[in-house]
This record gives sequence, C-alpha cells and structure tokens, in this order.
Amino acid sequence: MQLQNQTRPSKFESVFQEVVVNIVLTSNWCNDQMKQTVGPFDITSQQFNVLRILRGQHPRASTINLIKSRMLDKMCDASRIVERLVQKKLVLKKVNYADKRAVDILISEKGLQLLHQMDAAIDLSAMASANLTEEEASQLNYLLDKLRDQ
Repeated sequence: MQLQNQTRPSKFESVFQEVVVNIVLTSNWCNDQMKQTVGPFDITSQQFNVLRILRGQHPRASTINLIKSRMLDKMCDASRIVERLVQKKLVLKKVNYADKRAVDILISEKGLQLLHQMDAAIDLSAMASANLTEEEASQLNYLLDKLRDQ
C-alpha cells in the first residue's frame, strides 16, 4: 500500500520527510509481521532475537552486554528478556568462574530445539521476497546502510 494512502498527509515537507515516515511505517509493519510469525511458538520477537544471538555464540557463553550489543531493538531490557527465557528453560545462566561479577548465558538444548523447529516453519525472507526482487532487496539494503552511515 502506498504511503500516502496509509498516512493521508496533506503534503510532506520534502521527499526526505516522506522517506523517514515511510521507514517508520515499514518498521512497524515488519515488527507486526514478526510478532505474528513467532507468536505461535509462545515467544516474543525480542526473545526470538536473543535466542538467535545465543545460538550464534553456541557453544560459547555470552554475557548480557554482548546480547545488548547485538540486539535489533536497542531499547529493550535484555536482562529481563533473558530471565523470561530462563523461566521457560530455553536459556541457562551459570556463574563465570573467571569473573565472579559476570554471568555466563547459554542457550539450552530446549532452546536449540525450539529454534530448529522455528527454522523449519518460518521463512523470514518471505516478508521481503514477496514484493521485492533480489536486485531490489540488495539496493534497499545499500540505501538503508547509506542512510545510517553518519
């Protein structure tokens, strides 16, 4: 759907303002798509992100700071998300014997199994590939990277 049809502005101040509004609208659409995609697995989008980060580190342990640095949503509370994943037995927390102030965080076998199940059921690429060619997706990635390169 065209941006003007969704936001119904009288007029954008500039094409640059329109770009920012379009990015925010698209971000919200992507977030909604992710919620619908992971919802049936009884986890949130942020929990899914943390599990994928931990799987990428597996079998090495992670820290809250590492998780925070790699999270897509920089505003969320990584500590609280990890605690919820521990309660669901998808993540393990262990004492770091080299640094008593740190806690090692590892994905559990149950967490790995859930991600394996999700990998088989979820095609994250489908959100973009339904309406964009590979060339268009590459160009969009380039432009979004360029926009953030300040």
